[in-house]
This record gives sequence, structure tokens and C-alpha cells, in this order.
Amino acid sequence: MRIKSVETTFVGGSQVARLDLEATAHMMIDLSRAPARSKGPYYLTSVNGEVLARRFFDKSFAEMIDCADSIAADGQPLVVASKIFSQAPLPERVATTDLYPIVARMAQETGASFYLFGASEEVNRATYENTLGVAPRLNIVGRSHGYLKGAALDAKIEEINTLAPDILWLAMGVPLEQQFVRDYAHRLKNVKMIKTSGGLFDFIAGTKKRAPQWMQDTGLEWAFRLSLEPKRLLKRYLTTNPVAAFLLLTQTQ
Repeated sequence: MRIKSVETTFVGGSQVARLDLEATAHMMIDLSRAPARSKGPYYLTSVNGEVLARRFFDKSFAEMIDCADSIAADGQPLVVASKIFSQAPLPERVATTDLYPIVARMAQETGASFYLFGASEEVNRATYENTLGVAPRLNIVGRSHGYLKGAALDAKIEEINTLAPDILWLAMGVPLEQQFVRDYAHRLKNVKMIKTSGGLFDFIAGTKKRAPQWMQDTGLEWAFRLSLEPKRLLKRYLTTNPVAAFLLLTQTQ
């Protein structure tokens, strides 16, 4: 499903919303003002090079991405490819790390509520504290680390549904957060939207550094991350970056 008012363009094999940061934030706030849907929350996610590559190789993962109500471009190479090959290019990169404080500031003015779910307890708590430093009047109705299973996870889902946040920020990383939406969104009927957030909380908490702006603007943020975590990321980038480049060149319209 897609949000009818949001125009999309085809980039790297995926339908991506043609919204900039401010417009994406306004869309989220507008959804937070509407009644919760009877069938469950709106599902907002993002694609970058890694996600495009996973989507290409894994049909079940592709289905979990493609069923989102809105898909943002969280990668500068997608923006560049769209400007070269598409008649309806993307206006800018919509990185969740940039989007989050904008939505937080808007939400404290409108009364929209947050729930922060994911990462470790330490990172989750620091995200909560630092968010209130940016938006001190923001209504964060609850928070929880993401390492829950079985009965503890079931209880947490019931708690979140009872608290009924307008926006559930889900920071579990790919593909766990997409699997969470697939498996549990139907139990969160009082939640208005879920925004998958990848490693957002690590950046808000300050446990990970972002690349310099020039590297973000030129699509080289992956190189900065690789320099910080070579053992964890080298194999991933060697396998996903070439595939993502191929898809951006051949499946952008």
C-alpha cells in the first residue's frame, strides 16, 4: 500500500517517496493527528544500498519492504541516480538521523507522542535523555531496549499498544525491524505509525559518529563507517555495494 498523497519514483528497483526532510516530517505529523487505523499502524521504512541489495536477493525481504506505506531514500547514491536517470528525481536524501530531531521538535508543538523501542538499555536510555534535550516538552510515553523474546516481548507489545503512541520508533536494524512489523504490527492497533530506524539510536545517543557532511553529500558515508568498523562491515560492503550500484544504474526510471 502507498499513502495516496505521496508521489513516488522508481529508484534501484524500489518505489521511493519524492519527499524532502521537511515534507517527510510534516507527513508523519499529519498521520499522527489522524485516528489510528483499524487494520494497524502506518508502516514507514527506508532504503539504502544495503537494503536494495537485500531486496534484490531475498524475495521475502523484498515483500517486507514493498508493503510499506512510504519508503524514504536513506542514501545519497539513490538521490544521485534519480537525478541522472529519472524524470522525477528525488529532492534530497532523507536520513532517519536527520529526520528524527525535526519530527521531535514538531511533535512537541502538536502533542504527538513517541515510543522508543530498540538498541541496548544504555543506548535506549541515552536516546531518551538526548531527545528531551532537543525537545524538552515532547511526550515520550515509554521506551524499551530491543533485546526481548518470548513472554517478555509479548508483554512489551501489549504495553506499547496500551500506551498508544502516535509514532513508534523501531531501531532494531535490517532485517529485524521489518520482521517485527510483519509479525507484530497487527497487534498494535492503537499505534498510529511505525518508523523503522536502523542504527538511529546509536547516533542520537552519541555512541556512534556520523560521517563528515562532505562524505554524506558525496555518497561516501559507507567509507567512513567502514573505517570505524572494518571487521563488521567489510564483507557486507563487498557483497552489497556492487549489487546496489548495478541496481541504481539499471533499475532507476
